[in-house]
Order: sequence, then structure tokens, then C-alpha cells
Amino acid sequence: QIKAMLRASVGLNNLRVMFPMVSRLEEAEQAAALVARARVELAEDGIEAAAPMIGVLIEVPAAVYQAESLARRFDFLSVGSNDLAQYLLAVDRNNSQVASLYDERHPAVLRAVNEVAAAGKRLGKPVTICGSMAGEPGLAVLLMAMGFEGLSLNSGRLLRVKWALRTIPMQTAQAVLAQALAAEYPEQVSKLVTRMLDEHGLGGLIRAGRR
Repeated sequence: QIKAMLRASVGLNNLRVMFPMVSRLEEAEQAAALVARARVELAEDGIEAAAPMIGVLIEVPAAVYQAESLARRFDFLSVGSNDLAQYLLAVDRNNSQVASLYDERHPAVLRAVNEVAAAGKRLGKPVTICGSMAGEPGLAVLLMAMGFEGLSLNSGRLLRVKWALRTIPMQTAQAVLAQALAAEYPEQVSKLVTRMLDEHGLGGLIRAGRR
């Protein structure tokens, strides 16, 4: 599979490879070594493939606490917010008996996501995020304030998120983020986000019937 991706990138040189479910540095290092070996084997066959950018998808708590080490070794980081929140909260979001305990506004989730963004900024590595957090207008604004450079979300939510990001000033977003990171309950975060959207005339993005 790696060789096929490298072959497809010849002449384009735009391949980015991201390794998921990383919980140990050596896992990611070994995976990167496989990419390097595949390039050598292709070169032996006369195919010169450029080295791709290599990144890590951070979606388990262990990777959060090694985000800086990962950023030091690789080209970019990305957060998988759905799985990260699920593992942090020990809640299966697909289990109806406990799904109500799954909450991306939980302060622990926000702090973990923010730590990854901060690690990327400290080392000058781009950090992106995918998952339902990126599709919530209020949370997307907080992610922008954290320093995430890219959001991956459902296309049906794109216009609402773009509207919020274009409307709310960065200074406001950073001030609300500081309060949210200091919060102790998910409900406090929800109130902060709702008030921010309301104050900028964006209440309709989260409440049906309002504009």
C-alpha cells in the first residue's frame, strides 16, 4: 500500500501520510521507517518517489502527552476528536446506555485538544483536527483560537462553521477560549459558547428558528 501511494505521487510530490491510533513513539517511528524502506525499494526498481510529509493522528490520551515528542519527529499532527473524547471520558458514544456521558465540551477534552495545538505551535508544525468538534460553529471558533490550521468536517456543516469563523474576531475567540479552558463543567463551556454566538448575532447557528 505504501509503495502504491508513493508510485501515485511521482511527478506530483504532494503525498501526505498520516498514521492513526499512535500510542507510542516507537510505533510511529517504525511506521515512518517502512515508508523510507518503500522508497528505497522503489528506487531499486528505477522509480524515484519524493519523500512524503508524514504525520500522526492523535486520538488516544497517551499521544496527547507525547504530542511535543511526536511533533519534533514528524511533519504535522492532526487530532481525531471523536475517538480522543471517547477515550478520555471512557464512554462509548455508540452505546445508548452511556452515550449521554459523551461530551466534547468537557473541560478535559478541551484542555487535551489545546495541548496538542500548543505543542505544534511550539515546534512550528501544522496541526489540524477532524471530527464533530470541528463541525460545531462555537467549538470551531475555539479551535481557531487554539491555533488549529485546518478543520475537517461534514460538508453539511461547512457554511455554518465558515460563517462563525468569519464573524467572530480572534481576540474575542481567544478570550472565550481562556474562560473555557478554566471551566470545571461542560455546562459552563456550553454557556460561554452560546453567549459568544448570541453576542455576534449567530444564535441561529445553534437554535432552530433564530437568525
